[in-house]
Amino acid sequence: MKWTLLLALPIGFCIDLILGDPHGWPHPVIWIGKLISALEKALRRTFPKTPAGEKTAGAVLWILTAGISFLVPFLLLRLCWRVSPWLRLALEIIMCWQILATKSLRVESMKVHAALETGDLEASRRAVSMIVGRDVATLDDAGVTRAAVETVAENTSDGIVAPLLFLALGGAPLGFFYKAVNTMDSMLGYVEPPYKDIGFFPAKLDDVMNFLPARISALLMLLGGGILGMDMSNGWRIFRRDRYKHASPNSAQTESVCAGLLGLRLAGDAWYHGVLHKKEYIGDETRAIEHEDIPRACRLLYATAILSLLLGCVIRFLLLR
Repeated sequence: MKWTLLLALPIGFCIDLILGDPHGWPHPVIWIGKLISALEKALRRTFPKTPAGEKTAGAVLWILTAGISFLVPFLLLRLCWRVSPWLRLALEIIMCWQILATKSLRVESMKVHAALETGDLEASRRAVSMIVGRDVATLDDAGVTRAAVETVAENTSDGIVAPLLFLALGGAPLGFFYKAVNTMDSMLGYVEPPYKDIGFFPAKLDDVMNFLPARISALLMLLGGGILGMDMSNGWRIFRRDRYKHASPNSAQTESVCAGLLGLRLAGDAWYHGVLHKKEYIGDETRAIEHEDIPRACRLLYATAILSLLLGCVIRFLLLR
């Protein structure tokens, strides 16, 4: 009953759009995060406290976390398949739902929009701090808005399109493998101590894993912007010009498209853990950023997500023929 495998992806996607991530429910990504923290502590004690030793620890951590994150859902699905294909389908639907984050990204970013609309800058900073990794204490109204738009643009790839493509290629086990790689980068992939060395391999391997998905995400976002009536020609122009204006080879791919479609200038210098990071600007400031750019970015997010689902279903269908 191979066709049951084709159903898990679109059904899981639709459940995510309806329910998002209900607060209080156990989430596998939280478990992955706890596994990373436990392994980090153990491996720091095991390996020498030298750059080479910590890089080795980071490589071992990556192998163990990625391997466990793949094997656990793989074995669970195999066990369910032996009981019933329908049980396997039900479990994979739940897994697909938990791997995707379309509604949650929209909900959290719209909380920033709601706070900005009240004029309460401190509340706006608190709201945006939930979805960004940068320091927010010095952000003004425009800075908070820009941070929210950038996060929606970047996480359209990391949180939706990339995991959806991995789900299409290898089902829930490969989807959780990707989420583990992405979570390791989020937790360890910093250039400041104490993560500079132990996070070296997690950060580099995340770049490798996201290289192709980030570019597919950018093209899907460009198409989604055209469908929504945004400035597709400017999106393409800024994408071609600014897609490498970031320390990561992948992050500016979707940010540049979003900046061009909305006619905004994004990025620029930002503070992380008390350290100023000099960054180039992305896009042209054809107009001042405004609060409504957050819901515009969210509409772009949904259009891109739906297009990526269609692409994922085609890939899944071809692989299961």
